[in-house]
Amino acid sequence: MTREYFQVPVAEVIRETDEACSLVLAVPPPLASVFAYRPGQFVTVRVPSQACGSVARCYSLSSSPLLGERPAITVKRTEGGYASNWIAENVTAGTVLDLLPPAGTFTPRSLDGDLLLFAAGSGITPVMSILKSALHAGRGRVVLAYANRDERSVIFGSALRRLASEFAGRLVVVHWLDSLLGVPSAAAIAALAQPYAALYTAGEAFICGPDPYLTLVREALGQLRVPGGRVHAERFLSLAENPFEETPAAPDDALAATLSVTLDGATTQLPWPAGTRMLDVLIDAGLDAPFSCRQGICGACACQLAGGEVEMAHNEVLEESDLAEGYILACQATALTSAVSITY
Repeated sequence: MTREYFQVPVAEVIRETDEACSLVLAVPPPLASVFAYRPGQFVTVRVPSQACGSVARCYSLSSSPLLGERPAITVKRTEGGYASNWIAENVTAGTVLDLLPPAGTFTPRSLDGDLLLFAAGSGITPVMSILKSALHAGRGRVVLAYANRDERSVIFGSALRRLASEFAGRLVVVHWLDSLLGVPSAAAIAALAQPYAALYTAGEAFICGPDPYLTLVREALGQLRVPGGRVHAERFLSLAENPFEETPAAPDDALAATLSVTLDGATTQLPWPAGTRMLDVLIDAGLDAPFSCRQGICGACACQLAGGEVEMAHNEVLEESDLAEGYILACQATALTSAVSITY
């Protein structure tokens, strides 16, 4: 089983820094609704490979869906990164990309609230989409803390300067450069965020960057007693499976089961074929179960296990505390017992 994907031409390649470029997409009019997106979401790109046919990578949209901009993804070369280097060396205006539609839950509930945004390196990509959307379509205040190795590494530097000038009463941009200040610590980040306490007590905090950076910012926000429910993080992840290629057949010892689903106040009993992912069972039955990326990296399909046991093929979202409370990802779950029950 493979996901349905779409072919979209690249209209323009914009060199943002020596290492990063933005691919502006010329989405054909018939696909406009398919590629409608929310600020902070990503698309999945198929990159050809002579070794294995293709690899799949998720790249965030840096454009805003509310400004009339063409959708654009921003890609930064990583050392030894096959996909990012292939894109940098091969994609030009006119290149046709195989894409999955936008997905992800790293997006504000409302653009009218205050936002405290943290980004490191290419983590600015979804944050830029959120920032531009909030400034142009919302009413709240926005603070961006942006960490990079040095000034040459700053993506969207000129655009951020323009926005800071245009929205001087609502936007504050604070740059952290390792070349000048050293590697940031949790204490340093907490000190940086402290003057903006009013924003994160009433609004939301969004963090995107490498895992060590996410850990530091989470610790800093914990020191400032920011409620965990107001903190949203987006990690740099490699997909465990390639949605553009055939899914491997279920193992011989895969178990068929009966699935009991409580959704929107109604309980439904469904047969669960051996080796099939739970989300596919729900979709095939016509149930309106929530989902987004289908790769175990966004959490949109999370539900609570009420009975039985499941195994998750991939989980990059749920914390130990979530697992302890019985939360699972429907898109990654297969049955380990003959009867399983879940609630939404």
